[in-house]
Amino acid sequence: MDAYGHVNHANTVTLLEEARIDLLFTEAVRHGVPDMAEGVVVARLVVDYLAPLVFTGDEIVVEMSVRELKSASFTLDYTVRNGRREGSPVVATAETLMVPYNLTAGRPRRLSEAERDFLAGWRAGGNGA
Repeated sequence: MDAYGHVNHANTVTLLEEARIDLLFTEAVRHGVPDMAEGVVVARLVVDYLAPLVFTGDEIVVEMSVRELKSASFTLDYTVRNGRREGSPVVATAETLMVPYNLTAGRPRRLSEAERDFLAGWRAGGNGA
């Protein structure tokens, strides 16, 4: 919490990171795509704060989808809601430009076909979103 009783903006970014890790590492491995956990970095982050995120005891929900999918990058969109109920207020929207990265070589890499297929399932309106 910050001085105003709201969830601090840095903690909101951490919520995005936790949701992204769950998708790109846990969910990808569960779908047989372990390469994603080998290295993906955030190249750009944009957050629009629409309303204060105030602790109410409700779950905070982070919805994600893939907006743009290129050969060596992809964009994740996020909607952060204060609550799981229908009509729970949207408190933030965000996007991250993600770049697959070869940690050993220290440079960006292309997405594998399996990674592209996995991410395609998370396009807005797809199975994952």
